[in-house]
Amino acid sequence: MLCRARTPRCDDSRVRTALLTDRYELTMLGSSLRDGTARRRCTFEVFARRLPDGRRYGVVAGAARLVDAIAEFRFDDDTIAWLRDGEVVDDQTAEYLREFQFGGDVDGYPEGELYFPFSPILTVTGTFAEAVVLETLVLSILNHDCAVAAAAARMVTAAGGRPIIEMGSRRTHEQAAVAAARAAYLAGFASTSNLEASRRYGIPAAGTAAHAFTLLHDDERAAFAAQVGSLGIDTTLLVDTYDITRGIELAVEVAGTSLGAVRIDSGDLGVMATHARQQLDTLGATGTRIVVSGDLDEYSIAALAATPVDAYGAGTAVVTGSGAPTASLVYKLVEVDGRPVAKRSEHKGTQGGRKTVVRAHKPTGTAIEETVVTAGQPQLGDGDRLVQRPFLRDGKPVDDLPTLDESRRHLRAATVSLPWDGLKLSKGEPAIPTRFVLPRREPA
Repeated sequence: MLCRARTPRCDDSRVRTALLTDRYELTMLGSSLRDGTARRRCTFEVFARRLPDGRRYGVVAGAARLVDAIAEFRFDDDTIAWLRDGEVVDDQTAEYLREFQFGGDVDGYPEGELYFPFSPILTVTGTFAEAVVLETLVLSILNHDCAVAAAAARMVTAAGGRPIIEMGSRRTHEQAAVAAARAAYLAGFASTSNLEASRRYGIPAAGTAAHAFTLLHDDERAAFAAQVGSLGIDTTLLVDTYDITRGIELAVEVAGTSLGAVRIDSGDLGVMATHARQQLDTLGATGTRIVVSGDLDEYSIAALAATPVDAYGAGTAVVTGSGAPTASLVYKLVEVDGRPVAKRSEHKGTQGGRKTVVRAHKPTGTAIEETVVTAGQPQLGDGDRLVQRPFLRDGKPVDDLPTLDESRRHLRAATVSLPWDGLKLSKGEPAIPTRFVLPRREPA
């Protein structure tokens, strides 16, 4: 049933967190309130049935954003009036939403953790009514941020320690750009061009000038002189507006041999970087760095590994998940009043019951297996660790949630723990296998 078209009654420029959802969630809520099932204690889990094609691991990102979003998930009077006027909810459901505040528990894989097929990266426990309305909010945040973080992590691995600047804001939605910059920084990017992401999350901001600044001036020398006069000799000069060789020559003439960096944004970047390094060294600018940009992804970054590139700028590929714009996570009911429930369809089945996850490691620290236990508490051996941690208790965020910098360090350690094959960019099996430990059935 469609909502009737009508004149908006509230300020449509203000995003209402509670409406970042699908109508069927409120339909299920209303039906369960009427038949008395809304108060049943339920557990939902978030997982991916498979990783995107060619990926060996996933990266958890967005959990901190999700914790904040759940805390702000409210239905104000204007929102409820809009839902009633559009015949989306009945009076009983409207009254329930008027007092809504999530009061359940949320556990999950911390940000920066790796995940694999069927890893329960988030567990939401509460009444059916309060948990079901979070589905779209949970999935929209995690599917986006995990996709960006996984792509960014692969780029960081390909870069081999060279810094990468996130510069994809102009290639995605304005709010997605902020979240993408955060996810990329979590994955190991050094900085972002997005100022709101810098303000909100403390990410270092980077950026100097585009070709338009060079074209604004009567000649390239004047443009370089203006930029150096404003930003100093440690700036990065864009040298490929006209002729790269002449551009590098003018850049060193204007800034001197202590010029910070030159940026190349077009052409065969490997060849251009090699020629630029030779020319800079000949001119005496041996410490001047070379930054390259222009539709870079993990494969093109890996292809530049043997070239004298000092830093990369990545845009479109990172903010769109480098070919996998969603993590394909799902939100499924697995337990009702302590009883496991499961979907049994042939191609989209689920495993019932709340899960506990153990990551096993060799004595050397290399991860070897993900064990998903569907009943009881697992026995931990040497090198084993529990993966999930609490996020919310009784609807309130727990103390000591990881900071963004702590999550960056966690991911760095997690990727180091993978077998070497797990870091390859080529297609293959997940980096480590996932094993399910099912409840033991007593003999009849």
